[in-house]
Amino acid sequence: MESTAPFSPTSMTMPGLVRHNSLEGQVGKTKIASLMEEFDKKEEPVDNERVQNAIIRHLSTTMVKIPKQVDSFATYMAAAYSVRDRLIQRWNETQEYHESLQVKRVYYMSMEFLLGRSMDNALLALGLKKVYSDCLNGLGFNMEDCLEEELNAGLGNGGLGRLAACYVDSLATLDYPGWGYGLRYEYGMFKQLIVDGYQKEVPDEWLGDPNPWELPRPDICYQVRFYGHVNTRRNDDGKEQMHWEGGQVVDAMAYDVPVPGYGTNNVTNIRLWSCKKEKLFDLGSFNEGDYDHAFAAKMHAESLTAVLYPNDNHMVGKELRLKQEFLFASATLQDIIVRFKQTGRPWSDFPNLVAIQLNDTHPTLGVPELQRLLIDEEGLDWDTAWDIVTRTFSFTNHTVLPEAMERWPVPMLEKILPRHMSIIYDINLFFLQKVEKRFPDDRELLRHISAIEEGYPQQVRMAFLACIASHTVNGVAEIHSEIIKKTIFKDFIHYFGSEKFVNKTNGIAPRRWLHQANPLLSELITSVVQTKDWVKDLRLLGKLEEFVGDAEFEQQWMDIKLANKKRLAAYIDKVCNIKVSPHAMFDVQVKRIHEYKRQFMNILGVIHRYNQLKAMSETRRQKEVPKVVIFSGKAASGYYVAKLIIKLITSVAAVVNADESLDNLLKVVFIPDYNVSVAEVIIPASDISQHISTAGTEASGTSNMKFVLNGGVILGTVDGANVEICEEIGEENIFNFGCLADEVEDFRHTQRYRPMAIHPALKSVLKTIENGTFGKPSIFGPLIETLTSGGDVYLISIDFPSYLEALKAVDRAYRDKKSWVARSIRCTANMGKFSSDRSIHEYAREIWGIKPCPTPPKV
Repeated sequence: MESTAPFSPTSMTMPGLVRHNSLEGQVGKTKIASLMEEFDKKEEPVDNERVQNAIIRHLSTTMVKIPKQVDSFATYMAAAYSVRDRLIQRWNETQEYHESLQVKRVYYMSMEFLLGRSMDNALLALGLKKVYSDCLNGLGFNMEDCLEEELNAGLGNGGLGRLAACYVDSLATLDYPGWGYGLRYEYGMFKQLIVDGYQKEVPDEWLGDPNPWELPRPDICYQVRFYGHVNTRRNDDGKEQMHWEGGQVVDAMAYDVPVPGYGTNNVTNIRLWSCKKEKLFDLGSFNEGDYDHAFAAKMHAESLTAVLYPNDNHMVGKELRLKQEFLFASATLQDIIVRFKQTGRPWSDFPNLVAIQLNDTHPTLGVPELQRLLIDEEGLDWDTAWDIVTRTFSFTNHTVLPEAMERWPVPMLEKILPRHMSIIYDINLFFLQKVEKRFPDDRELLRHISAIEEGYPQQVRMAFLACIASHTVNGVAEIHSEIIKKTIFKDFIHYFGSEKFVNKTNGIAPRRWLHQANPLLSELITSVVQTKDWVKDLRLLGKLEEFVGDAEFEQQWMDIKLANKKRLAAYIDKVCNIKVSPHAMFDVQVKRIHEYKRQFMNILGVIHRYNQLKAMSETRRQKEVPKVVIFSGKAASGYYVAKLIIKLITSVAAVVNADESLDNLLKVVFIPDYNVSVAEVIIPASDISQHISTAGTEASGTSNMKFVLNGGVILGTVDGANVEICEEIGEENIFNFGCLADEVEDFRHTQRYRPMAIHPALKSVLKTIENGTFGKPSIFGPLIETLTSGGDVYLISIDFPSYLEALKAVDRAYRDKKSWVARSIRCTANMGKFSSDRSIHEYAREIWGIKPCPTPPKV
């Protein structure tokens, strides 16, 4: 077995690994342990000379460079390794300290961790940004140039992964004992190019070799099985036990990513799993000339962790994604069990030392896998094991739309995971028996609450399975939590009661999304609040309200916004070859391209504005607010309608930006390949950001929080976290519009059976598209049909009139610069609730039952 403390001298041996255990070896280990303990008592002082020497040492020995070969990339890598050296030392101390106390830990299971770049974040957390900047300057390199050399980690594609990254950051910063677990994808979702106005996907080769921010752990491997068959055997006690045998077996190997806490000695960890491929080459087949067979197992294993979320529009893609989820779940649960067994505590203590959070339904296969490991491998009886399972797991639901709930066909599960399907059958059977005992003869309730959905074929409803197995289920915004209690989990409320279902409103890490992304504003806030403690306690931002009306402060605030807009304008010029004025209003919508997020409505509004400007006299036109409308985001590779939305945006941009008669009154920009680093440039520059999902469809959203924290104003629907943001900052500081969540179904019913007449403004916009202003009308026909003959599921035609009125209100407010800057300051000042620190405190106290455990500083 392996100690959780990386490179610990007290590490135990992993199962399956043979190591010499001679007397000389034991003496050597004792000596090494003593020396390492003495070494760990010393923390290398930080000064420019030592840091510069560390960078030069890594340039010479790690990067193997001679002076004339040194460039900004090599310098970045050497600096990154020197930072990692410091992280590893604190990381070991943290893990060993938590291990020595046998504290309860949370394990946050997420298929995505959208980490962004690590170097800048680590330097800020360690308080070394200035020292490293000075040292790099002394070596003839600029800090910003070196930071740009780092690629964004391609371990996520949207809000789910960014939320997970914020939560692990908060766990470390708040000294909570906990790890993240995920998969080490070799390729991200995809790199997005725009070619002839269309999205084109190319591989996202984010994973550098080597990657200084991960530590390969070849000694930490677990076998993961697929296919095969189940046999019944008698154990030594004569008791029958199930054994899963045969099939395909791969080794899941660990890669560790240290995550430093801000202003604390604690460094936590994200453990990522990848297939270990070295043993899979068949030398015999190779020597016989059967090269395909020689490499077959290796290629199969490589595919399992090759790509984030493979396209599942076909059966092979579906099976691959299911295997990904099980590889992740199985390796994680085996690792947690190994760590628990090292404590020597009885199995009844497992939930007292282990809390597992399922971040959405992707890790739900961990439920039957833990049950299997406990009964098949550890010999516990069913009831004892199930009691442990249900006291260990908790589940965060991110889904509002029933059609978006994850389901797996029963035949596929029976084929790939035969033992787990039989366990799921039993879990469901025993659960339904309990339900039937309380509600006899209610066959409809049993059908609605079953984890197995009847049909051809039957489907396993993963959210239902997670709900059955978890002691707590939470939504991620107040409105979202109320909606799921009334819809997808209504029948579970009927059985369990409402106490099991709670709300935990999402939050964002202020370290990344203000302190790092907006350094100018961070410095101003610190000077006003007169402490840097706000970086760990956002409630301190409330003091900013005292400076509303202070002319000098307001001018500084506006100057910083302008500087950020100039930075974004330069980025747009570089990447998109479009020149925009930083003095125009920057109107931003950045997120995954999806019909429910309604980028389509946004671009229809842009066309309306364009038509109005074209119809105005020159004199009237000059009174209009200049505006730059900025879009960014990826459409899923198989999502045809979402890709058409991108094509419409880029086609409108081509026409509008080339129209010299507008004199820069309107520009449209689509920034390709949206990622964390791009967001860090866009968000601080926003004047207004659009969060305009159909009411009741966005679980929460976190980009809205990032924009408002940076003094951006929201134009949004009454949906997701917009509702709570409005409560905190005040209705006068947000522009709301559109129908409400409880009105949506009535409107949809009306649109489906008695469509309302299309509003004249929308009709005019659609006519502009149909007459070829933005290219061949036939291209956009399927998109327009979603409004005219597709039932308008996302109610664009219903909300469009109020959307236009809201845009007018934004223009009126923006003209009054003094009231606008006051609104911007109040937005930032009242965002204390939306820190991920607050979220993690609530999870820790009310769901996980863990306490802060700060690692003592070195004397």
